[in-house]
Amino acid sequence: MALDWFKRVESSKGLFAVERISLIYNAITTVMIVLLFSRMDHPGVMLVERAGIVAITFALIYLYQKYPCRLSAFVRMIVQMSFLIYWYPDTFEFNRLFPNLDHLFASAEQALFGCQPAVEFMNLCPSIWFSEPFNLGYFFYYPMIAVVAIYYFIFRFEWFEKVSFVMVTSFFIYYLIYIFLPVAGPQFYFPAIGMDNVWAENFLSIGDYFNHNDVLLPGPNFEKGLFYQLVEASQEVGERPTAAFPSSHVGISTISMIMAWRVNRKLCYGLMPFYVLLCCATVYIQAHYLIDVFAGWVSAVGIYIFSTWMYKKWFASRDFSLVLNR
Repeated sequence: MALDWFKRVESSKGLFAVERISLIYNAITTVMIVLLFSRMDHPGVMLVERAGIVAITFALIYLYQKYPCRLSAFVRMIVQMSFLIYWYPDTFEFNRLFPNLDHLFASAEQALFGCQPAVEFMNLCPSIWFSEPFNLGYFFYYPMIAVVAIYYFIFRFEWFEKVSFVMVTSFFIYYLIYIFLPVAGPQFYFPAIGMDNVWAENFLSIGDYFNHNDVLLPGPNFEKGLFYQLVEASQEVGERPTAAFPSSHVGISTISMIMAWRVNRKLCYGLMPFYVLLCCATVYIQAHYLIDVFAGWVSAVGIYIFSTWMYKKWFASRDFSLVLNR
């Protein structure tokens, strides 16, 4: 069975679905860079990086043509998924140019719940016994995605292109929302206005403050457990004052759970504790407002249905069927 991944198949010069949607997103954001060139911080570097992603994409296609098999097809798709690590902070380079909207979301949070749940949650659970499990859940975000993707690759390869496409397309839809909806979340907004203003329910408009500042509020660091440190380290590397509403952590993990449920209920049940901890953690570590979580759940269903429809309507590729019909 394992040898099937290396068995040569009929090759084609076409693109897989995930590569096509990635190139489309690349093109859209490239046009935006050109239009906003004079206002952006390092547009030239961003254009070169995009050209590099295109070059890697076509280099992998060339290598696949030299040795077409399931494993090389997997590499082509998984590399596009790995580029999401680049595309996420890239959203900040666009939305930093627009007026920040956190004051509206913090005000809505206060009106709906009579408090700031991101502050109250931490104060109600001031213990490493809460901090560590929640940080474990938050840290498990990318491993959860990887577990689902690898399961499909090994056990349901005929659906792997669709799963990869839906996952990457869902990320890109969230990223486009973040570009035009600049909300940073409590861990950035509260330090910007000061906790005195938060307690006084004085949620100030800060304009383009984050264009020049990116101070991150430390998460609940009760005794600084292992998973707290792992989350802090990952945020120091890749986190930016962007992507708060709706929560893509909640949205993408929900889509991952839907995919797991559809293919193997035991897989879904195994991931469930991490999923619940992750959803709670987004508010507990003050990365999101509670309304971001609700929006993440609702948007996940709509985005999953829409991206699945896109795949069936426009993106299902003949090239992947060649890999299946070996």
